[in-house]
Amino acid sequence: MKRTPATTRRGTSRARRPARSRLAPAEYSSPACYLHELEPGARSAGDVRIKRIYEPAAAADGYRALIDRLWPRGISRQRAALDSWLKELAPSNALRIWYGHDPRRWTEFGRRYRAELRSQRAALADLRARAAAGSVTLLYASREPRINHAVVLRQVLLRRAAARRGAAHS
Repeated sequence: MKRTPATTRRGTSRARRPARSRLAPAEYSSPACYLHELEPGARSAGDVRIKRIYEPAAAADGYRALIDRLWPRGISRQRAALDSWLKELAPSNALRIWYGHDPRRWTEFGRRYRAELRSQRAALADLRARAAAGSVTLLYASREPRINHAVVLRQVLLRRAAARRGAAHS
């Protein structure tokens, strides 16, 4: 007897499992899903994203700001499609060299970088205002997606925006 996917080794048929249905884009498995993260068009005020500059520009990026002190290798100004280059919000050369993308120094790097950002209140306020008006994408060149200065800067921008929203609701 020739075996088919629906038969067992003994030749008896087994009940087929119902095929798993894929959820349609508008359906979610539970109400706990974050709609703003799953739907491409849904964005909230204060939306700040980070993206590697080597990824192609997208319309959903909104205001695109490069936050590196050095221009990234192999990227033309046209391909970068920047709205601004915010060198003043990048870590200092001394901090950048000290850190060297060493994961063991990540916590201390974040602390030192936040201390440096305290002197850039005007530039941070401008970026927060842009984020409140629409989408902001912070562009970085690092190969490390989780341990780079853009992650810290995004946290700083969102933390202050969340604190202001909380004070407004009180």
